[in-house]
Amino acid sequence: MNDAMEVIQNGAVAIKDETIVAIGPRDILEARYTADTVVDCQDQYILPGLVNAHTHVPMTLLRGLADDLRLDVWLMGYIMPVEREFVSPEFCRLGTQLACAEMIRSGVTSFADMYYFEADIAKVVDEVGMRAMLCESVLKFPSPDAPTYEDSLAYTRQFIEDWRAHPRITPTVAPHAPYSNTRETLEKCTALAQEFDMPLMIHLSETKREVDDNVAEYGMRVMPWVEEVGVFSVPTIAAHCVHVEDQEIHILHKNNVSVAHCPSANLKLASGIAPVSHMLDIGVNVAIGTDGPASNNDLDMFEEMRLAALLAKVAPHNPTAVPAQQALAMATRNGAKALGLEGKAGILAEGLLADIIVVDANNTHNMPHFEHNPTAVYSQLVYACKSTDVRHTICHGQFLMRDRQLTTLDEAQIAQQAAAYASEVGTFLSQREENTLSKLIAVGIDVERAESFEVQTKAVLNDPSKIEDLLSHEDVEVIRAVHYRQYDTYFLFNDQDNSRVRYREDDGIDADGNVTSVRMRLTYTSGEKERSFHDSILLSHSRFIAPASHPLRFYEEFFKATDERHLQKERRRWHIHYQGTLYYVNLDRLIDPEVDQLFVEIKARTWSQTDAEHKADDIRQMMHILGVDTNHVVSEDYLDMQETL
Repeated sequence: MNDAMEVIQNGAVAIKDETIVAIGPRDILEARYTADTVVDCQDQYILPGLVNAHTHVPMTLLRGLADDLRLDVWLMGYIMPVEREFVSPEFCRLGTQLACAEMIRSGVTSFADMYYFEADIAKVVDEVGMRAMLCESVLKFPSPDAPTYEDSLAYTRQFIEDWRAHPRITPTVAPHAPYSNTRETLEKCTALAQEFDMPLMIHLSETKREVDDNVAEYGMRVMPWVEEVGVFSVPTIAAHCVHVEDQEIHILHKNNVSVAHCPSANLKLASGIAPVSHMLDIGVNVAIGTDGPASNNDLDMFEEMRLAALLAKVAPHNPTAVPAQQALAMATRNGAKALGLEGKAGILAEGLLADIIVVDANNTHNMPHFEHNPTAVYSQLVYACKSTDVRHTICHGQFLMRDRQLTTLDEAQIAQQAAAYASEVGTFLSQREENTLSKLIAVGIDVERAESFEVQTKAVLNDPSKIEDLLSHEDVEVIRAVHYRQYDTYFLFNDQDNSRVRYREDDGIDADGNVTSVRMRLTYTSGEKERSFHDSILLSHSRFIAPASHPLRFYEEFFKATDERHLQKERRRWHIHYQGTLYYVNLDRLIDPEVDQLFVEIKARTWSQTDAEHKADDIRQMMHILGVDTNHVVSEDYLDMQETL
């Protein structure tokens, strides 16, 4: 895998300690050297160890947790809630052991990780004997190992100081992504990497929505904005880079950014296909990663090499794009360069680190061989070989697997412990799926939540002019008047609470009928009212009120409700003081379903039985001013009225 892509038939490699001391024809090396250990590699390929340029190794314990979902539903609805509940140093140690076993078996000697508790991951990597760049995740909101980003940065600083001198481990920082960080956190992560002269890892332009959101918020696409923030002032591994335009690829090249291409995960999450052949043509260093085993769902670099070569041919309709030689280079020497190991690993050469794998060449799926073609060996390795063909794995001059037997890990014990974790996670998710409120709270980590009690009544208002009688009454002071067009989506659940979640879009309307503001909110209620006053005024309990931090489509896919219903109405709302107490008066016209009648609502927040009784009396008096008697009162919600309309 050197610059000349040289192939040595009947070759040999001599290793002393952690270093390759010679490489060449077998007969020459056998005449020059003797060794305590001689490995016969007849009918096998000897090549550099594979480099997994982007993954999240502890997520082996979340493999198969939630599949066939969109990225935002998968990440925000399942992965992050489970991580908040379960991710711990113990979780990360076990997940890393499982991942290392899988990677060693598939010929990976080096990897770049982005996760939490990286100091604990480092201890496992040290014990196992692999090589890794370990990147501590930093986010703008609380993470499993840090309540604030300041804590994440402090943890990362200590992690770097403790491990920076290790011969096989590079400790550094990983701001998760622009959308999960702020400009300030990105700048501070970059400054930390700069201070210690370390590389940095970040997710960039994985989805079209990420790019669109960045344009909406900052007025530019992801790459120019990240460059402006200064992230690319340090050596950077940019994971994914699926939705990048030509100008952005040139930005990556200009800043010597390495791209970690993750074809399986991008396909599985329908993120898209990265323009890898164009990146390579421009001169970007493109390496290959598996991404995490919760989104791939494996750590098989042979599969990733094959996919990388095949997918690159599709968009340009060019079967010569990313030939097998180049795909193997992406998985070896390009990966080594991305991890800061250029000139140290990634190729077989005298004086470099002995990170080497040996691969069976004569399994049925590898037959026959065509010796006339000097590039046939690359085709065999990329298009035909499987990870199970790896016979030996050597890292830093030490066997991590010999004759398919792992030397530094107990697979049976790891499997038993992983099964125990899977049982706990499964119980947690099963219980959450049975409780709508728990499921709602799980995706509300970045919003302020509240609950409220309200006293309220609703009635048909036959004479719209009566609303002025109330607003101009001597006991009434109008504080604010607004006009909304409201779009409500109700998710109904057939559970013991008869619970429902309302997703509401409020469009603020000006005097000319134009939309001037938009806000989205979530409200969770049960089907039953708490109690009633005067047979017409109800006390209701909204157990969850919060801004909706995701689009409607997210909640539709996440909740999978028993029933879903829609409601649209025009609402004029007045905030008033009645005898010094705050009330809300709504004048509503239902548009869908269309109803000729107008409805008036009067409501107020309450916090005690006494207060609720007092406000119920006030509401009764205001209804009298409106000329509304009990015959006009509607006890049903608008949603429930649909049955009779």
